This record gives sequence, C-alpha cells and structure tokens, in this order.
Amino acid sequence: MNIALALRFAYLIRFELTLPIFDPQALTSIDYYEGLILLIIPTWLLIFLFRGLYKRNNLLGGVQEYHLLFEANTLAMIIIIAVGFFEPRFIFARGWILIAWFSAFFFTALGRFLLRRVAYFLRTYGYFLSKAVIVGYNQESAEMAQQLSDVRYSGLNLIGFIASSENKIELDKKIKVVGDLNQLGDLIERHHIDEVILTSSALSREDLLDVFEKYGTSDKVKLRISSGLYEIITTGLSVREFAWVPLVEVNKVRLTGSEVVLKTALDYGLSIPILLLISPILLLISIAIKLDSPGPVIHRRRVLGVNGKEFDAFKFRTMVVDGDAVLDRYPEKKVELAKYHKIKDDPRITRVGRFLRKTSLDELPQLFNVLRNEMSLVGPRMITAPELAEYKKWGINLLTVKPGITGKWQVSGRSDVSYQERVRYDMYYIRNWNIWMDIQLIIQTIPAVLSKRGAY
Repeated sequence: MNIALALRFAYLIRFELTLPIFDPQALTSIDYYEGLILLIIPTWLLIFLFRGLYKRNNLLGGVQEYHLLFEANTLAMIIIIAVGFFEPRFIFARGWILIAWFSAFFFTALGRFLLRRVAYFLRTYGYFLSKAVIVGYNQESAEMAQQLSDVRYSGLNLIGFIASSENKIELDKKIKVVGDLNQLGDLIERHHIDEVILTSSALSREDLLDVFEKYGTSDKVKLRISSGLYEIITTGLSVREFAWVPLVEVNKVRLTGSEVVLKTALDYGLSIPILLLISPILLLISIAIKLDSPGPVIHRRRVLGVNGKEFDAFKFRTMVVDGDAVLDRYPEKKVELAKYHKIKDDPRITRVGRFLRKTSLDELPQLFNVLRNEMSLVGPRMITAPELAEYKKWGINLLTVKPGITGKWQVSGRSDVSYQERVRYDMYYIRNWNIWMDIQLIIQTIPAVLSKRGAY
C-alpha cells in the first residue's frame, strides 16, 4: 500500500502539478503509469522480502530498519532503471523515477514508524513480547535487567534469573530467581522461553560451553551472550587474529569510518543553512538581551567533549551577571541546584532569558560549536567535569561521542527527565547510533520544543 501510494504520489508531483523544471514532452498517460506501478510493486515486495524487512526483528528493530529500507528502495530503483535501459518498451520519465525513489523511502519509513509506535504501545499491555531469562546473576546482569525492563524498546518479558553453579551471592529481594542452571531445559519448556541471555562475567567457562552446546544451534530459543564488558561495550569492538589467536579490541571512540563522514555531513549540511537563515533572529535576540540587562550577550559554559577534551559551549545569556549573589538569598534553591543541576523558577533568570529558555532559543549559538567540530546537532546532553561523577561507570561511554544540541533527552522531557533516565537515554543513543536515528531525533525535536515540556 505504501509503495503504491509513493509511486502514485510521484506521478502527481511529476505530471499533474506541471512544474516548469520538468520536460512537458515526456509520456504522461495515467493508464500507462498505473499499469507500470502494478508491474513494479511485486518486484519491490520481493526485494523487501529478501532484505528481511518482513522479519519481526526488523519490523520492530528500531531505527536500523530505516537503513534496510533505504537500501531496499535504492536496489528497487536500480533494478527498474536497469530494465528500462535494456528494454526499450519499458518507458518512464526520469523525473518520475527520481521522485518515486524519495517518496517510496518516505512513505515506507513513515508507515513503519507509525507501526512501531503502535507496537510500543501494545507492548506495555503485554503484546509482541518475547519471554526471556538471564542466566547468572551479578552486577552486570542486574544492570542489563534494569535496561531491558523497558518493554517498549526491549520487546522482552523478563521471567527472571537462573542462578549458576558458582552463583552463591545473596540476591536482591526484588530479583526473581526461577531456578538454577541444571533446571534450564525444564524452565524453557515450562515457561515457553524464547530468549536465553547468558551473563558471561557471572558464568564459568564450563557453564558457558555447556549451555552453548545445548542451545547454540537450537531452533527452540535464541541464545545471546553478553560481552562481559557491559560498562564499556558502547564503543564497539573489533576482532583481529595474532598467530591464530583472535583478540578483541575496544574502540576508543564510538563512531569510525563512514559513520563519521555521514554524521559530519548531516551536521554541516544542516547547521550552515540554518545559521544563514536565522542570522536576523540571532541579531534581534542579541539586541533584546543587551536592552534587558547589563552583561555579555553570549554565556560560555565549560563542558566536556570527546575523550574528555574541554571546550566552551555557547549559549545566549539568560541570567543576570551577579547570579551567585542573587542565589545566596535563596538557600533552598542552592540545594536544588546542587542536587538536580537545574532550578525551577530560577530567580537569576532575566525576563528575556525566561522566554529564550522556554523556546530553547538560548541554545542557537551552539550551532557555532557544531561548525567548530566540538558538538553535533544530535548527541548526549553536554556535561561539566563535576557532573561526570553522576554518570559513574557510564561516564567512559559518554565521552566517546560529541555532545549534541538535541538528543533523546530533549524529545523525552528535557529538564523533567531525572539524571538516571538521562543516563539511560544517553547510553541507548550511543549504543544504537546510526544516521537514521539522528534524522528521527531532529524531526522529533520540533514538536518537543513547541510543547515547551521540561523547558526551564
């Protein structure tokens, strides 16, 4: 349906709008193109099938699905163009096929985006979930369970933990232990388990090999093994053999190679035209700040970038210059600031500053940080050196990518999001990054900013 709609939409743009950029002499018969669309659709669907786009893991697989969609739509276009090249009777306008390429990706991506939102909603009521158990219990498995407990994104219904033969530690009362390793087979049958997750750091080599031999190739369950490096695995791994010994190397940064190129192209491709477009607005805001209160227009905040390198993040000044003296008159506000790094109804904020914060216009100068290659349009929330302690062991991951002007924290509530939730959002972003996630978050930022939720 989405493909047919996209191809028909391409016909509307190419022929029915009569735009002057297109050749008016091209074949325009609606009957011919409708027949052509009916001929093309089965080929398109077969490509989607072979690319795995109808598998459940990809249908509900997050933004990685957009990457597969783009590849499949591009392959379909190449095949159609190739057939047109070798078969003279297969005629179509070049403008139509170009528009069809973009519209096919847009409509299929939009359809799957909406489908995923419905699935996320239904998962909260117990639908579209796979039953899972975690084998072994230690700090790593407990933290995994905490992350996987958000059923909307994990798609897993965690039945509980299975204690290993060497797992003798006292478990948290909130953790449900459903049995020990010797009972794994019976538990899989009794609870109809779909996924078995092995905590490698909590299991002996013998236990790992035993479970893998029994279920590694089983069609009853999917066997997944944690890395044992749960705190630092966000950066990715590479494997290289030395004298026939495979050794795993942890990458120092999260993005490498083509990923860096794509993200940089998106950052500069959007920030440069946006700055040119909004330059009059920046000038008006600067004048308003100067007229409202004495002091500089730009506030520089010392924050951490990739690998802990410090830089000044630019923002329009929203506070009075003697903010510390003002805050001294409100001891309860100082406690709130120390605890949450944010203050509701902050007495230091100016009249113009309050408006800038509510509309997020105070963050526009950070586009210059993007041009200076210090920040990205999308990324984790920027933090100062003292705030790094709040991230605890996760801090090592946070500094493997550039901080962003927007991100998952922005579209999920901004200042209303707790520090614990912010850490979880940032780690999810770093682990699962691809260019389509950045595009999706940029689009989602617009309604988030307009709603003004969590902006203070």
